Amino acid sequence: MAMQGSGGIDSLLTGIGRFPCFARRVLRHFSHNRGLLLAGGVGYNILLSIIPLFAVLAATLSHVVSEERLLDVIALQARLLTPGLSEQLIETLRSLLDRRQLIGWVGFGVMLFFSSLAFRMLDDAVAIIFQRHQRSAERRAWVAALLPYMYVAVLGVALFGLTGLVAILNAMGRTDLSLLGVALPFSAAAVFGVWASTFFGVALLFASIYKILPVVPVDSVRALVGGLVAAALWEIVRLILVWWFAKVSMVNLVYGSLGTVIVLLLSLEAAAAILLLGAQVIAELERSSEAGLPWYQEPDAGDEAAQECARSPNRQKAT
Repeated sequence: MAMQGSGGIDSLLTGIGRFPCFARRVLRHFSHNRGLLLAGGVGYNILLSIIPLFAVLAATLSHVVSEERLLDVIALQARLLTPGLSEQLIETLRSLLDRRQLIGWVGFGVMLFFSSLAFRMLDDAVAIIFQRHQRSAERRAWVAALLPYMYVAVLGVALFGLTGLVAILNAMGRTDLSLLGVALPFSAAAVFGVWASTFFGVALLFASIYKILPVVPVDSVRALVGGLVAAALWEIVRLILVWWFAKVSMVNLVYGSLGTVIVLLLSLEAAAAILLLGAQVIAELERSSEAGLPWYQEPDAGDEAAQECARSPNRQKAT
């Protein structure tokens, strides 16, 4: 029993020792694929899509849900997506909805098209990340055309469900709630419930991107774990951005009235970079798996590089 426990610890230490080699491999291929440039393109297209997307969802769901309640939920999501800038986004969205009669069906179709731009760019970026796989193939044209609108529909369903959750929490009023035996004020419990729902929703969205967008088969467990890790990293980065722009950044002093756009674009690029870096990690794991190699070993690496990565933990033990 003790020998089995010692073997498990040795295996864990060996895996940790090989992680730096794998991390260098991921960063090398991410740089080769121009990952930061792709993240900039994805972030820019999200910036173009965010107002039309929320406008399309709000205009569609307002037939079954109160518009004010929808705007409150969208404001909460915008606060999580764009730290410190939700008020400007909601005011723009509210002004757009007040003039919906002037937009018409043609304008609605144009907004629907612009709301899909982010998913189209993300699809192209993920295809570049996974282009070196042996099992990569072209996606059918009609699937590629409809996939962005399927994601828009999924986001609509998620927004409807979150609106229902908020309505239920509001209806509960002052009901006493507890978490792990500790009494919580209703406001704290409601905020935690909405935050947890949003976090796991983002994690599932990221996992679906890792599972569906690549044109190669991706392990479902690997995609789900990658989605959870990417969502957690985005939450950490989001909190750092909130603190940075509130306490340290001079972006408003430097850019003036353009500061809002700059902050929003940087936040979206950071989220896109985290998402694409997670895709690169999964791509490298899948390449090693389909080649029948351990996770840390690169399929097309030279013998010397592969041997160096394989014996690096042993060298650390020896030292």
